[in-house]
Amino acid sequence: MEYIGYLASILIGISLGLIGGGGSILTVPVLVYLFAVDAVTATAYSLFIVGLTSAVGSFDYFRKGLVNIRTAIVFGIPSIVAVFLTRAYIVPAIPKEIFSIGEFTVTKSLLLMVLFAVLMIAASYSMIKKDNKPAATETNGEQQFNYPLILIEGLVVGALTGLVGAGGGFLIIPALVVLSKLPMKEAVGTSLVIIAAKSLIGFFGESSETVIHWGFLALVSAFAIGGIFVGTALSKRIDGAKLKPAFGWFVLVMGIYIIIKETVFA
Repeated sequence: MEYIGYLASILIGISLGLIGGGGSILTVPVLVYLFAVDAVTATAYSLFIVGLTSAVGSFDYFRKGLVNIRTAIVFGIPSIVAVFLTRAYIVPAIPKEIFSIGEFTVTKSLLLMVLFAVLMIAASYSMIKKDNKPAATETNGEQQFNYPLILIEGLVVGALTGLVGAGGGFLIIPALVVLSKLPMKEAVGTSLVIIAAKSLIGFFGESSETVIHWGFLALVSAFAIGGIFVGTALSKRIDGAKLKPAFGWFVLVMGIYIIIKETVFA
């Protein structure tokens, strides 16, 4: 199962490089079901893996001038604050056993996995649906921000990232396009920077109770980063947009599988 896990880690990176997002949402299931990592610990590990791979993936966008620093700061600050506070205070405060209904007990791990599965299903919808809206174009005027909505979106995305360890690119990219009027490619590049910053800061704000196995974490991250370079190379020959709906259906199936496995066959 470990060999399959490392292979899956490469595929996570490939999907990030090929379709520009979504792959990070598979990190927690890979850690939990293939490496047998506890769900709570897996969300912490995922923050590091997602953050590091996103940082590496953003270099090419920086080089091409497709990262809007001002937008990254405006959107990133509330998101970073939310993910840091969530990992440092909210996650440790959740009891190991939340409540029981008969013989069925809702544990902390079960809650996080079901929440993660719901997020996967939401992410799959954004990947499957066809976007008929015209892409945003460059504007010559000064960029305008919808600060209240950006603040709320940043806080929500940061809290979700802190709880389940997913980057949330499927939420951030549409927000940057709609609320910050960024072109799609610039939104993707800026999103990677935001994800990298909030995920890594959230990880290093982790409770001291979490035991980090650095060798294992570094190895999985290395495989994922290697996958990003493969995915980026493939993106020059394959249209990632055409693969996105198929990947979305896979994520949907995985989300449903997690809910069934954690609630019915637990």
